[in-house]
Amino acid sequence: MSEEIMEYTSPSTPSAMLNMPSVGVMAQMDNINQGTVAIEASRAIAEAQGKLVIAKKFPRNEIAAYAKAMEACQRPTMAAKAFYSFPRGGQTVEGPTIRFAEELARCWGNIDYGIKELSQDDGKSEMQAYAWDLETNAQSVQNFTNPHQREQGKKMVTLTSQRDIYENNANMATRRLRSRILAILPSWFVEDAITECKKTLAGKNDTPLIDRVKNMVVQFAKMGVTQEQIEKRLKKKIETMNADDFVEFIGIYNAIKQGESKIADWFEAEKVASELTNELNGDGLLE
Repeated sequence: MSEEIMEYTSPSTPSAMLNMPSVGVMAQMDNINQGTVAIEASRAIAEAQGKLVIAKKFPRNEIAAYAKAMEACQRPTMAAKAFYSFPRGGQTVEGPTIRFAEELARCWGNIDYGIKELSQDDGKSEMQAYAWDLETNAQSVQNFTNPHQREQGKKMVTLTSQRDIYENNANMATRRLRSRILAILPSWFVEDAITECKKTLAGKNDTPLIDRVKNMVVQFAKMGVTQEQIEKRLKKKIETMNADDFVEFIGIYNAIKQGESKIADWFEAEKVASELTNELNGDGLLE
């Protein structure tokens, strides 16, 4: 599990701070070259100031930004990637994905966001996820420590490959980046976009809901999830699936496809022939 160090949203943090090296990194650099530290700090400040100047010169048009976001959410390919789901404590937790957040940031404009590895030592990385509204100077930052470990089955395996470490860090930081971007965007803007995506997923366009459901079943089958497993979780036939059910299962599909959860987290395994025979023998149905 990663250790959370700091999380804050502030409209008054000095703007250049997001692009300056961390204290830990500067301390390491101090042992190498003081001149390098000064050059890097100056570069970061100049870059931050340049972004602010451009944002002030070309301010966002909120009406145009809203229209662009609604148009994006009306696209089935966008809506299909807008939500995630994962199981927790016997319940389903769902919400907007990082792809959804990035698309809204693109439409809203003048937002700088990203993830950084601030330091790496002793089997862990200090990471930062941030989002910064260049027009209002509102910033949302989260620093956290991520161990170089990955869960495999019920065990934690230590990562030694730089590629594995990079992918693990990126995966953990991306989840936090999603929250940082959404914290910067206006709540009404996010809520309207979520509603529009749900309308698109529900089939309130040229494609009937039942056709979307059938296509979803086909995509699940490619993962090894049968229609019977879906119906067992749904507790009814897929033909009776409503818009809310459909949105939930799209989130489940995205979570499995992106590796954030496993098939076994959502669906019961189908009984094999030997298990079924034993049950039938037990009931006296077979000799």
